[in-house]
Amino acid sequence: MTFTDRLQSLGLEILPPPSPIANFRNFVRVGSLVFLSGQGPREADGRLHTGKVGTDVSVEEAYQHARLTGLNLLSVVAGAANGLNNVRQIVKLLGFVNAASDFTDHPAVINGCSDLFVSIFGDAGHHARSAIGVGSLPNNISVEIEAIFELNA
Repeated sequence: MTFTDRLQSLGLEILPPPSPIANFRNFVRVGSLVFLSGQGPREADGRLHTGKVGTDVSVEEAYQHARLTGLNLLSVVAGAANGLNNVRQIVKLLGFVNAASDFTDHPAVINGCSDLFVSIFGDAGHHARSAIGVGSLPNNISVEIEAIFELNA
């Protein structure tokens, strides 16, 4: 079963990649590595999920926001790689949680993205990762995640 087949078997589809909100590219490819700029929890209609995790947003909601952010990352890498089936490995994620000052469960939030990637890519979806809390994120989004993917030659 291909990665695209796994995505579809989960009832998911790739969203159109977003336009950058400032002076940057959504990705830069260097050799077989693709560095993806941070993405957030953007729905297909453009609506963003916002709020501070630990006060406005529960861990469970933020987990779903991180999962949606993972789908947005996949939309970018699919465009960069000419499809998901050209992904060899997810190398690294860096997850930012717009968190209340006393919030400490950042890994549980970013698991939304990590769990999605493992469910689609299997072993190739296991990655290095950091999950940190920040005082704010652009447009008050709840989660932002950037990623590095390795592509097949």
